[in-house]
Amino acid sequence: METWDAIRVRRNTREYQDRSIDPADLDRILEGGRRSPSSMNEQPWDFIAVTDRATLERMADLWRWGAHIRGAAAAIALLAPASSDADARETFAFDLGQASMSMMLVAADLGIGSCHSSVGEQAEARAVLGFPEDREAVILLSLGHPVRPLTPIEHPKRRPADEVIHRDHW
Repeated sequence: METWDAIRVRRNTREYQDRSIDPADLDRILEGGRRSPSSMNEQPWDFIAVTDRATLERMADLWRWGAHIRGAAAAIALLAPASSDADARETFAFDLGQASMSMMLVAADLGIGSCHSSVGEQAEARAVLGFPEDREAVILLSLGHPVRPLTPIEHPKRRPADEVIHRDHW
């Protein structure tokens, strides 16, 4: 699939078929995140790939809008270093946002749906995923074969371009 096609078919998918993801496809999605750009190439991320059904069930409760994880074939938790420094936290969030979008585009390229979620309580996330105290879970991605196949969205529900795009000045 061409990059533009992957962008046009990608959407938040919250309903998945009861079908596993090929391990090679999951590895490719993870590699897309690993290769993402980051500030000063610090690569502050760690990824936890989950396919265990019981863990996916528990992950679905880590955020009030994370129920889509329950029916997913896999999920990825994107972690950053724990920090009280506001600038560092902002940079980590930006970098992990880029990594998550890269993963979602790779998934779309493979015909795999995805949806992102935040994380509520870190202690609960740590209990579910077992990550160390010096990390925090920032983003959760659900992955699976969508009930409704990915097709190009011809008229996305987006603000009109002339409202969003300003050229040379506001």
